[in-house]
Amino acid sequence: MSWLWAIIVGFVLGLIAKAILPGKQQIPLWLTTVFGILGSVLGNAVATWIGVNETKGIDWTRHLLQLIGAVAVVGVGDMLWASMKGSRRRA
Repeated sequence: MSWLWAIIVGFVLGLIAKAILPGKQQIPLWLTTVFGILGSVLGNAVATWIGVNETKGIDWTRHLLQLIGAVAVVGVGDMLWASMKGSRRRA
C-alpha cells in the first residue's frame, strides 16, 4: 500500500509542480509522476536532515519541502527531457 500512496503523492506533487513552473513542460504524465516521487523523497530527506520530519499534527514544513523538491526535480527534468528530445521551446 505504501507504493500506491507514493505514486498518488508523486502524481499530485508533479502536477502541482508543473502548474507552478512557468511555460509549458514537455515531459509526459508518467515522467511527471516519477519526478514528483523523486521530489517527495528529496523533500523528506531535507526535512529529516533539518529535524522537522515528525511533528505533532500536520507536517506543513515537510509538505512544503516536498513541493519545493518536486518543483526543482520537475524543472530540471523537463530541461533534460527537452534537450534529449531535441525540442526547443520559447519562454
